[in-house]
Amino acid sequence: MSDLVGKVSIVTGGAMGIGRAIALRCAQDGSDIVVVDIERESGQETTREIESLGRRSVFYKVDVTRWDRVKAMVDDVLGDFNRVDILVNSAGILGPNVPVWEYGVEDWDQVMEVNLKGTFLCCKAVINPMLKQGSGRIVNVASIAGKDGNPYMCGYSASKAGVIGFTKGLAKEVAQKGVIVNCIAPTVIEGRIAAMLKEEQRRTLLSKIPMGRLGTPSEVAALVKFLVSDECSFSTGHCYDISGGRAVY
Repeated sequence: MSDLVGKVSIVTGGAMGIGRAIALRCAQDGSDIVVVDIERESGQETTREIESLGRRSVFYKVDVTRWDRVKAMVDDVLGDFNRVDILVNSAGILGPNVPVWEYGVEDWDQVMEVNLKGTFLCCKAVINPMLKQGSGRIVNVASIAGKDGNPYMCGYSASKAGVIGFTKGLAKEVAQKGVIVNCIAPTVIEGRIAAMLKEEQRRTLLSKIPMGRLGTPSEVAALVKFLVSDECSFSTGHCYDISGGRAVY
């Protein structure tokens, strides 16, 4: 069903993994796609694949921790496409896999900068254009770690908990202004970040999933597609789990 026709979507972290799957799914359902990432080659490959689906796509190499870069990107998109309908914040990093007492201060700062500050800056940049349109959809990619707190991933867990809280706060600010804001909390998903986990940690995380398997990027993309569509009309400020039954609240 091509129910995103005429919409313009910005997908950060869109070069690979979950972000790429989301970008492709939204394109399949009719949206033009702005792919934002720091990986130029992979990002441009994603845009070419989107264009092969008959949709318009552009790539921006952007460090989402830099307000000037994020603001310039959104200004360019508005100048080129005249609107922004959808923002999906998928850019993120895992950070070190170590106990708190070995966690570097600079590592902590970097994880917070990318995962939390980057989400804030991208939302800040698009919210006024969406308010002027009187419509918009924002989906922030959090993590089940933001609810449970994964051991040896304190920075990642804290940053994703922050994304959940930020999403809820922003959603309430714009709840009567036509802009719907939600987030998702995936468990371990097949792809690059899962491959970075130590084998013991991978087994531990997998053991917590009642369905007994990892999720796939396409499954995450299917949930996000609903949340950015007009069918999602009375749900905002919520964190949607996609965890194979792992989530307990």
